[in-house]
Amino acid sequence: MSFQVSPVGFVRSCFKEKFAIPRQPQLAPAARGVLELIPPFDQGEAVQGLEQVSHVWLLFLFHQALEDTPRLKVRPPRLGGNQSMGVFATRATHRPNGIGQSVVRLENVEPGRLWLSGIDLLDGTPVLDIKPYVPYADSIAEATNQMASAAPVLIPVQWQDSALAQAHHHAQRLGEPLVALIEQCLAQDPRPAYQLPPPERRYGAQFWDLDVRWHYPEPGVICVLEVVLSLDA
Repeated sequence: MSFQVSPVGFVRSCFKEKFAIPRQPQLAPAARGVLELIPPFDQGEAVQGLEQVSHVWLLFLFHQALEDTPRLKVRPPRLGGNQSMGVFATRATHRPNGIGQSVVRLENVEPGRLWLSGIDLLDGTPVLDIKPYVPYADSIAEATNQMASAAPVLIPVQWQDSALAQAHHHAQRLGEPLVALIEQCLAQDPRPAYQLPPPERRYGAQFWDLDVRWHYPEPGVICVLEVVLSLDA
């Protein structure tokens, strides 16, 4: 038996590539985007009542990780990428039907658009459904997960003076909390846990239309080196 589903909309996100996206929603409150609904869901009737809701669940497709052959086991980043677990015990992107879920903050509602924050969604992500977050039912005080019992330990983020000036300039141009976005994402250390790079190695990721470069001058410390317009922008 097979079923066919179609998106209700697509996310326009601050994240233009997979690297450095937070591994769970709400870990970077400054990560913002817009869910643009498509017909017939772009009418006001479809979102009527959502103005009473602070958060929503998004069911979406990992559109850049779809696979023809299902995986029974995966190597979750939470465990350093070296330990295999059953796919249903993880939130890894390699899923049997490519379906993900995230709870995100709903900042504003208008016909055809939902303004979101705290997202962990790649730009262009197809959204299959939207459901309101219901605190009394969705928050379970006694719930446990021994593999992921707490949020990742944050590491300090430092800035070169020139990079911080660049970030403030582009934040004003974009009208976005860019410095907070970069710090919140990098503090979670997007590297695979098994990597111990030399200080001269540079890493990079794209946020909005910007290339952000950083390195690890010493273990457990990140230094942002530059924030410049992307050549792809």
